[in-house]
Amino acid sequence: TGPQLNAQLEGWLSQVQSTKRPARAIIAPHAGYTYCGSCAAHAYKQVDPSITRRIFILGPSHHVPLSRCALSSVDIYRTPLYDLRIDQKIYGELWKTGMFERMSLQTDEDEHSIEMHLPYTAKAMESHKDEFTIIPVLVGALSESKEQEFGKLFSKYLADPSNLFVVSSDFCHWGQRFRYSYYDESQGEIYRSIEHLDKMVSLSVYIKSSNLNRVCHTKGIYTNTLIYKFQLC
Repeated sequence: TGPQLNAQLEGWLSQVQSTKRPARAIIAPHAGYTYCGSCAAHAYKQVDPSITRRIFILGPSHHVPLSRCALSSVDIYRTPLYDLRIDQKIYGELWKTGMFERMSLQTDEDEHSIEMHLPYTAKAMESHKDEFTIIPVLVGALSESKEQEFGKLFSKYLADPSNLFVVSSDFCHWGQRFRYSYYDESQGEIYRSIEHLDKMVSLSVYIKSSNLNRVCHTKGIYTNTLIYKFQLC
C-alpha cells in the first residue's frame, strides 16, 4: 500500500547521509526494493527538490529489442505516493530529432527499469511535488556511435542545473541464473569480488571489456553525455 511503501522509503532514506547534494545525476539500481532499496537511498538522498524541475530517467530495455531509445506514449505515471507528470514539451523536442521510437503501452507496463525509480523519485521530490516533471527514456542496445549521438543530444539538458539525470542500472548481474559467476579469489569474499568488478566497470579503461555485457547499458549514454557537456562548457 501507499502508506507502507512511504514508510519503507522514509526508513531507508533516514539511514543515509546527504554528502553530495545537490546531485546533477545519480546511478541507482532497479532490482526489487528488498534487494536494493537501502542502496538506492544513498543516491536519492543527494537529490535537492528545491532546485530540481525536470528528471530524466534512463532505463535499459529488458523486454523488447531496441536499437535506439524509446519514449512513453502516456502523459502520467501513477505511483502509490502520487502521480508523476511526463514533460510533453521536452518529449516533443526529443521526438522531433527523429532519434526515438514510441513504447507500446504493454512495453511500458512490463518494463521495471524505469518503474522501480518512480516511487523513489516521488519520495525525493515530495516537498515540491507540483513543481517538477519527468522524462522517462527507454534505452536500447546501442552501438558506440549511437551512444555518442544520444550523449550529445542529452548534454544540453545536463547543462541545465534544474535538470536531474537518473541512470537506472544494476552494475553487475552475478549468479547462475545470469550464466555469469566471475569470481576473483584474490579479492576475498564473493561480494568483495563483485564490488571490485563494479569499480572496474566504472573506469574508462574497462569500458571496452567483454564483461560490459553484464552491465545494464544506460551508463554508456550518460558517459557520452558528460563528455559533450564538458565540451560545451
